[in-house]
Amino acid sequence: MIKTIRDAYNANFSEEKYQSFLDDIDTSFNFKVKFKIAETPVFIPKGLKQKLVDACNDIMSVIDKPNFKELTDGAFFDANTIVPNEDEHSKFIQLDFGICKDENGELTPKLIELQGFPSLYFFQELIGSKYREHFGDTIPSDFSQHLNGMTTNDYINLLKQEIVGDTDPKQVILLEIEPEQQATAIDFYATAAKLGIKVLCITDLKKRGKTLFYLDKDGGEVEVLKIYNRIIFDELHQRTDLKTEFSFQDEIDAEWIGHPNWFYRISKYTMPLLKGDYVPKSYYLDTLEQIPTDLENYVLKPLYSFAGAGVQIHVTRDMIDAISNKSNYLLQEKVAYAPVIETMDVPAKCEIRMMMLHNSKTNKTEIVSNLMRLSKGEMVGVKYNKDKTWVGGSTGFFEG
Repeated sequence: MIKTIRDAYNANFSEEKYQSFLDDIDTSFNFKVKFKIAETPVFIPKGLKQKLVDACNDIMSVIDKPNFKELTDGAFFDANTIVPNEDEHSKFIQLDFGICKDENGELTPKLIELQGFPSLYFFQELIGSKYREHFGDTIPSDFSQHLNGMTTNDYINLLKQEIVGDTDPKQVILLEIEPEQQATAIDFYATAAKLGIKVLCITDLKKRGKTLFYLDKDGGEVEVLKIYNRIIFDELHQRTDLKTEFSFQDEIDAEWIGHPNWFYRISKYTMPLLKGDYVPKSYYLDTLEQIPTDLENYVLKPLYSFAGAGVQIHVTRDMIDAISNKSNYLLQEKVAYAPVIETMDVPAKCEIRMMMLHNSKTNKTEIVSNLMRLSKGEMVGVKYNKDKTWVGGSTGFFEG
């Protein structure tokens, strides 16, 4: 998005460098990454950076309202999904923006969706360092994945503070379903390496009364005091085959690092509550008094789905009429991604995730990192980008 830097990067790119970059990531934790990593990072100019900051501030002004919980009590599709001992702030917030052009041709972000859930905090730091290591001669030294002068050490120390704190790391677990099988497993290994915590499948978590524990390699019991939850509830509800001693609805003597209820509260359900220049018009389908006549300018989204599942991008009136459970759907104005990243063939579109963290010391939610997705298809997902190059997961470097 910054022509001089883009031209220099593309001119110095080679498939050999790219393959070396991928091999380096795959050998970092002896694990082959299961998703496509893009050939390039994204260079974000100051003007767009400021708009992204402004957009995040606008959205947080709603999330930080004293009555936000009251506004989002309807987000739980089933009372049985509510987890006890909810805290006052979502520890993690992800805000996904499509990069578009406004009526003046200027770059601008538009919110796609949001989630009160962790993201790839540690993998993004890894991928950023590897881009620098392998393509560093074309990445300016004063550009950063972080904002406000935050360094890599500042970032890692902040994550340690918020996830582990003063707790013995062996009593802190990253909880998943069959973690080694997840597409994002590389992030789990990077997290464990930086924090010294245990990556654990929910089926290996034991329970006695309100106490949770796991067995170490010698068969000894280790009490769990903190849970860094990475389980996506859509998957948990589908995996009826899992044999577990622990349910999310149990009263436990352990602290959630990222309380599960925020997964629902800060989600697609929140979209109609948001307004402003950086938010598309969004409506709960069951409360919409009149269906727009220009449905070609809207997408239909299930409120409860993951990774784009069930999203309809070519909406018709018949499609809406056929939906019986309209309370589970959102009608959202389409966001027109702009093809702004020059590649070796056609330009790529991109989406940026502003990764946020609630700092318990300052009692503020901060932008701490970012995640980029590059696409040449109709949507960002893998199935829309098969057999395409210069697409996939990446990171953004902000102009200093």
